[in-house]
Amino acid sequence: MQVSSDAAPTAVSVGLYTPEERVRRDASPWTLVQGILAPLQFLVFLVSLGLVLRFLATGEGYVAATASVVIKTIVLYIIMITGSIWEKVVFGKYLFARPFFWEDVFSMLVLALHTAYLAAVATGADVTTQMTLALAAYASYVVNATQFVLKLRAARKQQEAMDAAALAGAAQ
Repeated sequence: MQVSSDAAPTAVSVGLYTPEERVRRDASPWTLVQGILAPLQFLVFLVSLGLVLRFLATGEGYVAATASVVIKTIVLYIIMITGSIWEKVVFGKYLFARPFFWEDVFSMLVLALHTAYLAAVATGADVTTQMTLALAAYASYVVNATQFVLKLRAARKQQEAMDAAALAGAAQ
């Protein structure tokens, strides 16, 4: 039984990519873009997290911490836009395609918290509120990044199983 690409995933197990989607994924330049931006975003996150924690611990470095969270948010927006384009190319939908439905749902929370941080800075909210929002945004980012890493591992295992089956079939 196949799950419609318009529906949320159900208990029915389907592969991450159909053969056609795999071809589109492998041919798309947006796959490389995502492959570059994801580790870049993680590096920016680590630096920013250090600066935010330093500020919270010492009260020093507000400007650096704030600038780092703004940069992290900009990188997040870029990866979300390019990721949506990638999803459209591979799956025919900008967001909420079957294989990445729940990752996209959680990405909306990540975007909302990062955007709330920007709003807090822009409206002059107290620094504790700003940095608490930054930490909440970062916690949600870690969960979302973990979702994607697990999904990519599943895709690699699926590909390895398909390759092994093809080799076994060719050997017969």
